[in-house]
Amino acid sequence: MTPGLDARLDRIGTDGNYVIVPMDHGITMGAVTGLKTIESTIDAVTRGGADSVLTQKGIAPRVHPNKNGKGYIVHVNASTTIGPDENDKRMTATVEEAIRAGADAVSLHINVGSTYEPRQLEDLSRLTAAAAVYGIPVLAMAYARGPDVDGDDPTALGHAVRLAEEVGADLVKTGYSGDAESFEHVVESTRLPVVIAGGSRGTDRETLEMVRGAMDAGGAGVSMGRSIFQHENPEGIARAVAGVVHDDLAVEDALERSGLAVEV
Repeated sequence: MTPGLDARLDRIGTDGNYVIVPMDHGITMGAVTGLKTIESTIDAVTRGGADSVLTQKGIAPRVHPNKNGKGYIVHVNASTTIGPDENDKRMTATVEEAIRAGADAVSLHINVGSTYEPRQLEDLSRLTAAAAVYGIPVLAMAYARGPDVDGDDPTALGHAVRLAEEVGADLVKTGYSGDAESFEHVVESTRLPVVIAGGSRGTDRETLEMVRGAMDAGGAGVSMGRSIFQHENPEGIARAVAGVVHDDLAVEDALERSGLAVEV
């Protein structure tokens, strides 16, 4: 690693662990709850303990005044839910554009096992090469998704995270396999820090139990979107997640410290 790469990784995480809140969903889904007034949401989650936020490049002017000194990641591919195929992610930004937008890192989504995997693999390879020139970290959002792929299977998830390392990413996000024991295989499949996606929103306890399981398996944190930014208390849930990731709190302790109701 170069000093610049190390410094930028420090800006988007804390001591090698990460609480990232992606809010690029506006391009995919439109101005959903939590994103219409994205400025207040960014302020809330970063006050709550998120290390960094992630958006598409055009949202950068709304990010910087509200992120409370935390890190910023620009996502560089996308699709929409109203288009012909949501899995067909196309490039939306370059490394140079991300740098001009003030990014500390860039990210790209790849569906490993899908019919679009070959092109997305090429896109990720080109992105890592371009980012290396500037010492910009690359977060690969590597999901196991395709017609014959079980997206919760730890073997498939392990393949996805290993692909990210093989192509030159610095950090990898993937789905959670459902329990700490099976997720150990995913984490052990790569030397990269592995962060988990939020998945479908459950109760606060379910969210934190998933985070706790990932950390117990050797994971490096979360890249969690709707479970945080669409929460009725985004600052509180961000604080709870950060408590598990950064302070090694048990689920009950994280709920209590964050001021969230302890569910029974």
